[in-house]
Amino acid sequence: MNFTRILLAALGAFAAYFIFGGLTFVLLPSMKTEFAKYPAIYRDHDSIVKVMPIGMAAMFVGICALSILYAMMYKDGSGLIQGLHFGLLIALFALCAFVIHNYVNLNIGWKLTAVQGIAYSIQWILVGIVIGLIYKPA
Repeated sequence: MNFTRILLAALGAFAAYFIFGGLTFVLLPSMKTEFAKYPAIYRDHDSIVKVMPIGMAAMFVGICALSILYAMMYKDGSGLIQGLHFGLLIALFALCAFVIHNYVNLNIGWKLTAVQGIAYSIQWILVGIVIGLIYKPA
């Protein structure tokens, strides 16, 4: 495993994750509106800003773990295609273990669940692609 490339892949994927996430809320204001319907469950903007550094640190560590997993399963070939496959698996995991899990456990509506499912799936697929494009074993 190439630890420098793992770190670079994690940094690139981390940037992609937050850029896409930010753009999602800017380009799809309806998503922000859906979250706002559940103020007892989700923090408001000011409260999120206060804890955002913790969330960003946790996401970076999580994306580092994904980059290591990618490096462990790396095969020669197209980084784009391997990253896409990896991203699809991450997206499927996030959809089942986070989005639908939250729909079951939290008192949120199906519309918010669907919007989250679409947005987060795209976001995690992008993370996988970026990791695949950056990571090389040597």
